[in-house]
Amino acid sequence: MLNIGKQLNAEERLSKAIVAVMGSPKYTALAGVLMLGEKTIDEDVPTACTNGRDEKYGRAFVDELTDAELRGLLLHENYHKLYSHLTTWRHLYDINPQLANVACDYVINLKIMDDNKDGFATLPEGGLIDEKYRDMDTAQVFNILRKEQDEQPTGEDGDNDSQDNESEGDGEQGDGSTTGSQNTAVGQGTGFDEHDWEGAQSLSTEEKRELARDIDEAIRQGALAAGKMGGTGNRDLDALLQPQVDWREVLREFVQTTCAGSDYSTYSRPNRRLMSQGIYMPSGISEQVEELVIAIDTSGSIGQSELTEFLSEVKGVCDTVKPNKVRLLYWGCSVVGDESYDMHELEQLTTSTKPKGGGGTDVNCVTQYMAKKSIKPQAAIVLTDGYLYDGWGEWTCPVLWTILDNEHALADVGKTVHIKARDM
Repeated sequence: MLNIGKQLNAEERLSKAIVAVMGSPKYTALAGVLMLGEKTIDEDVPTACTNGRDEKYGRAFVDELTDAELRGLLLHENYHKLYSHLTTWRHLYDINPQLANVACDYVINLKIMDDNKDGFATLPEGGLIDEKYRDMDTAQVFNILRKEQDEQPTGEDGDNDSQDNESEGDGEQGDGSTTGSQNTAVGQGTGFDEHDWEGAQSLSTEEKRELARDIDEAIRQGALAAGKMGGTGNRDLDALLQPQVDWREVLREFVQTTCAGSDYSTYSRPNRRLMSQGIYMPSGISEQVEELVIAIDTSGSIGQSELTEFLSEVKGVCDTVKPNKVRLLYWGCSVVGDESYDMHELEQLTTSTKPKGGGGTDVNCVTQYMAKKSIKPQAAIVLTDGYLYDGWGEWTCPVLWTILDNEHALADVGKTVHIKARDM
C-alpha cells in the first residue's frame, strides 16, 4: 500500500522518519544511537541493511512502505546497531548464516511490537514474530531454529544444504523472515532486511573500537536526555548503561558454554539477569573440555592477592567443567611463564604456580606464543589491567577478557568483563 507521503522522495521520507522516532518520548534514549553512522538511500539495495554502523535503505522499498512501517524499519536496523548483533553473534553466522539472521530478527521484532501497541511503528510485511521466543536471546533462538532445521526431512544426500547455501555469499543475504504462523520451513521466507555481516567484519580494529565507544557514549547521552524528560522509558538501555555484573558468574558461564565447542543444540536457557545487561550466554553444558588457556598479565597492577583470588575462581570452574588440561601463561611483553596442569593436578593451581613477569604489556606475544607452540585451546581467559601496548591481538579461539580496575577498557575481540580489586 502506497502511503500518502509518497509525494516526498525516499531521502525526505527517511529524514522525516528519523525526526519522528527521535522526537518520540519512548525513544528519546535511543536518539544518540540513531545519529551514529551514515544513513543512505541506495538504488541497489532491495530492502535495507546495516553493517552495525552504517545503514542503507532501498529506494523502491522505502517508497512502498507506510510511514509507520518506515519507522519500524528504522528501529529494526538501529536495534541491530545498539546490541552489536553483527559482531556479538559472528560465531553463529559462521555456523549457519541464514539462521543467525533469523534469530537476530526474532529478538528485535518482539521488542518493537511490544513498544508500539499504539501503532507508532509497525513492522514491514515479512517481519518475524513468534511468542515462543519471548525472553530469549539470539543464541537461544538460534539453537531452537537449528534443532528444528535438523529435524526437517532432508534431501537424498542427508543434509540441508539447500537451505544453508541460499545464505552464502557476500554477507548481505536476506534474513528469511516470515510472520510467526507463516514460518512453515525453518529459515525460509521473504524477509524485509539484510544483514551485512561481512561488512561488519571489514571494519578495521580501530573502527570497531571507535564504534563501541560511540555506542556507549550515545547510550549515556540518550539516557541523560531522557532523564531530563522524566525517565528513560527504556529499561534495556538502563541495563546497558549501568550493568552490574558478577565477574565470577560471567567466568563460570563463559567456560561452561564456550568450551562446549559448536554443539549449540545442548544449550539450556541463558541467565536472565545477564541477558538484560547485554551478556548472552546459555548455561548447563556438560561436555569434555580438552584444554583451557589462562593468560595472566604480570606487568602492571595485578598483585598476588588479586591473582590468588582469580585463580581460585578459575579452579572452581575447572572443578565443574573438568578440563583435561589447564595452561597458565604469564606474560608482559613476552611469555615468561608456561605451566600446565592436568585434571588430577588442579588442586595445585593456586599453590604451586610461580608468577613471572614485569616490563611492558603486549598481548600479541600470547597469541604468537600459542601459534609457535601449537597450543589450540577451546577457549582462553585473559586477566589484565587493560593497558595494552598494541591492540587486543588476533585470536583463533573464543576469549574472555577479565579487566582489573580499568572500566574504560573494552576489547574489540571476544567478551569483556570488568573486575574491581575491592570486589575480589
